[in-house]
This record gives sequence, structure tokens and C-alpha cells, in this order.
Amino acid sequence: MAVHDRPALPHLGGRKPNFRERLVDVLRAALISGELRPGQVYSAPSLAPRFGVSATPVREAMLELVKDGLAEIVPNKGFRITEVSEEQLDEYTHIRSLIEIPTTVGLTTTADPEDLKALRPIAMEIVTSATKSDLIAYVEADLNFHLGLLALAGNGHLVEVVRDLRQRSRLYGLTALAEAGKLEASAREHLELLDALLAQDEESVREVITRHLGHVRGLWAARG
Repeated sequence: MAVHDRPALPHLGGRKPNFRERLVDVLRAALISGELRPGQVYSAPSLAPRFGVSATPVREAMLELVKDGLAEIVPNKGFRITEVSEEQLDEYTHIRSLIEIPTTVGLTTTADPEDLKALRPIAMEIVTSATKSDLIAYVEADLNFHLGLLALAGNGHLVEVVRDLRQRSRLYGLTALAEAGKLEASAREHLELLDALLAQDEESVREVITRHLGHVRGLWAARG
């Protein structure tokens, strides 16, 4: 699916991303999901047809990923996707757990039910993407859901820390899950989490978010 045809999920604050931001988001999601593989060198002209755009915006978008440390320039060839070690993934997941589990559990009593209900369409987009095996859309919607949920705690710095950690992670196991028809079950955990929050069931919220984050270094990150 071309960048133009993909649903543009709003950034935090409700603003829809412009085309350049949209392309950066799509490329970043392709990197996280493993559609762009670590160690591989990609040229802008070779990537452009995959995303239905010209080479120039792809080159500009890849330079943004270079700034974030997610890719590096290979002179006269293109861009190499940077490697992430198993140790780094463990560290990212550990930090995320320390932040996301207590913050999400805290929302059980503080979040406005209407704000929680507003996240349901994004949760459904995750399920739809899983059903279609659209891994890029899955990663994007998953990111928007979790950052939107954490934003309800009212700490913008916390949200940015988690955003950075998530964007540095790799979820290579998504492909195998999608091919096995198991990704939809994981996707539905987002709806399960919302239901537990709306019911103000703290024990269930803790169980779901802990199980959900456990997939990051289990099912979702498993290398094929």
C-alpha cells in the first residue's frame, strides 16, 4: 500500500502528520517490523516504488532516521539499517516496563472514561491491520495507541521517553505471527486493556499490560 493510501493516524495533540512526517513514520514502522532489515543497504530509488513515492522524499525521510540513529549513510550506495543487539532490546523492554506498567495501572482511577473510549478506534485499527497482515500499519497504530494512552497521565516527558524506546525496538517476530494467523490475538489485547480500564479493574489492567509488554521480548521480537 502506498503512503498516500495508508490511513494517517493523528500525532499526539490531534494533528494529522504532513506528507514528509507521514513517510518518516511509515519508514520507521517498516524498520521496526523488520520489513527493512538490519545490516541491509537500501537506496532511495529502490525503496521509492515500494512506498509509491519518488526517490527524493524517501532520501529526505531516511536522513531523518539517520539523525535518530536508526540508519547510517553508506556513500554512493544509500542507507544501512543499524543493528540492535539482544542486550539493547532487553534494556529497552526493561525500561518500558518500569514506566508503562505503573503508569497504565494508575490510569485505572485517573483517566476520563471518554478519553479511554476515544482510543477504541485506534485499538480497532490495530486489530484490522493484524487481520490484513499489514505490519507497517500494525506498528504505527500500536505506537499511537500506547502513546495516546500514556498521554492521559499528563506527563509529556514520559511519553517522549517511551516513544524513543519503542522506535528503537525491533519486532521481527510479527511476520511469523501474521503468517501463522496469531497476530490478531495479540492485537485484541489492546481492546482487553481498554475494557479493564473502563471497568476500573486495577488487577486486570496490571495483568493485561504486563502480559502485553512481555510479548515485546517474546513473540514479537523473536528472530526468524
